[in-house]
Amino acid sequence: MSEQDTVHQAPQVPADVPGQIRALKRELRHRIGDVEGVFRRLEDRIRVQVEEIEAIRARGEEVWPVINFGDIESGQVSEAQLAALKRRGCAVVRGHFPHETALGWDRQLVDYVESNDFDAKYRGPGDDFFGTLSASRPEIYPIYWSRPQMEARQDPRMAAVQSFLNRRWTFESEGRIWFDPDQDSMYPDRIRRRPPGADSSGLGPHTDSGALERWLLPAYQQVFRHVFDGEPEKYDPWDAAYRTEVDEYEGGSTMCSAFRTFQGWTALSDMNNDQGVLQTVPIPEAMAYILLRPLLDDVPEDELCGVSPRRVLPISEQWHPLLMRALSSIPDVQAGDSVWWHCDVIHAVAPVQDQQGWGNVMYIPAAPQCEKNNRYAAVVAEDFKAGRSPRDFPEEHYETDWDNRFPENDLNPIGRRALGLGV
Repeated sequence: MSEQDTVHQAPQVPADVPGQIRALKRELRHRIGDVEGVFRRLEDRIRVQVEEIEAIRARGEEVWPVINFGDIESGQVSEAQLAALKRRGCAVVRGHFPHETALGWDRQLVDYVESNDFDAKYRGPGDDFFGTLSASRPEIYPIYWSRPQMEARQDPRMAAVQSFLNRRWTFESEGRIWFDPDQDSMYPDRIRRRPPGADSSGLGPHTDSGALERWLLPAYQQVFRHVFDGEPEKYDPWDAAYRTEVDEYEGGSTMCSAFRTFQGWTALSDMNNDQGVLQTVPIPEAMAYILLRPLLDDVPEDELCGVSPRRVLPISEQWHPLLMRALSSIPDVQAGDSVWWHCDVIHAVAPVQDQQGWGNVMYIPAAPQCEKNNRYAAVVAEDFKAGRSPRDFPEEHYETDWDNRFPENDLNPIGRRALGLGV
């Protein structure tokens, strides 16, 4: 292990998690003072947004902002759309890629897995990351290095959308520049393929990018300093300050070693919004509610509303009924559209029975260049060359001997920069 690797080693889960939680609660209650009063003020603010979302749905209108790729490309996204994106923390980008391009990628992915006899070799899910959620995991294929995935990751149209999204953030604050909004680091993720006629229990509401970490780690305490000071009104979910310094606890089978401004996926099939699709609670400020909720008296002293180490952060009817009221599905999407949500936004996958049509996506987030993301990109570059599963994911390594995976000499300048390989 190099000296640099030692310096940036991920933190260890505390030996006595319940004891740490009890101590944290004592500290935060003393720091905040009137916890009940602070929480109720915040709850009133969140309730306004929840009721607004419920009214929009009742009128049959879309909760999610929808932005045309052409407007992003030409710099003509309206102020109203920009405001909606900031308020909701999510968006659909229409026509991100041409419809036929996306359908072609879908066909190529089928050829890729079939030509390598993936079904016969597949050993089942390699992780238990979603173990705290009530519903089953989605139909995820641990495939990372196909030509369609790599072409989409390094496409100028993807770079344009990632830059647009990164620039919704305040990336210069506290006297520092936290990331470069116009250059992304490659964060390779998997694909989902759900066939027609499928039954799926979906995936329960949750947030990623750390669970227990959000309370216990010093860097996250800095991110949420206003919340923990009892002034959640000052909390800005779009301020990147200190977020690039957060590392998740070591040892999870699936984690995230990069800072993602937005999580996202690109549709490879047409999907109606009642067919087991993505849902969000489109209120970025809801993270403040989640953080303060365990400090109320009805939560056991050694618990944080169902939070466990090395798992996603669960959102439930038991602890967060107000937030659950705002859970809203994406609009209908077509192949080539992309879907994006702020890294703190609560999200879920709706259940479906006898799905009509395919439900296929490839996961591609926005992960702007910064010291943290550059470190991970260097590791990813080596995994790419070897065809290994990226370090953040289970060590399944199906593609190491697949000779039709995407080759290094087909990287364009965007792809090379994203992997830290120069141009």
